[in-house]
Amino acid sequence: MLALAAAGLWVWPGLCAAQARAAPPARTVLVVGDSLSAEYGLRRGSGWVALLEQRLARDKIRATVINASISGDTTSGGRSRLPALLVQHKPAVVIIELGGNDALRGLPLEMTRDNLLTMTTAAQQAGARVLLLGMQVPPNYGADYAQRFSALFAAVARERKAALVPFFLKGVADQADPTALFQADRIHPREEAQPVMLATVLPALLPLLRP
Repeated sequence: MLALAAAGLWVWPGLCAAQARAAPPARTVLVVGDSLSAEYGLRRGSGWVALLEQRLARDKIRATVINASISGDTTSGGRSRLPALLVQHKPAVVIIELGGNDALRGLPLEMTRDNLLTMTTAAQQAGARVLLLGMQVPPNYGADYAQRFSALFAAVARERKAALVPFFLKGVADQADPTALFQADRIHPREEAQPVMLATVLPALLPLLRP
């Protein structure tokens, strides 16, 4: 500042501090999911959540991404873990990517819906915006079950006025060859599918990161 004054360029003492205060703080995005978000079978740092963090940094969006996903988790597991995560991280946005394992285990649809509703409500009451990532099940589950399972995500989003991605694996699981972008287990997407999954999430997520 003294050098600037000597050169005839006066700087008010509080200016730098005011500019620093004007910079918005980094917002926290908390992802609560299962193996689809936990990089199951993938190189570390190649999953869609890691790609999200890289994308936000590249676009100069001040956000910290916390991946609290656990392989094999269900909506019941997410419901029990969420309160502590909300206290610890104080997220601005919570992405809920759960429900697929409920269907694989044949758990009651009403229980899945209730868990998602409780998680969404808790996150909102903690001051976070919520994005639900909807899932679908293969046709062999039966048309009625598949329709009711898919619809429960929209029902929760509508009731709580939360954001929704209707089908998280759009562009991955609905290709002409539905196995092309999956690992050998035909359940977990390959590394090549991760940018597609991120591209599905981003349009719904970015508006939630705006003040």
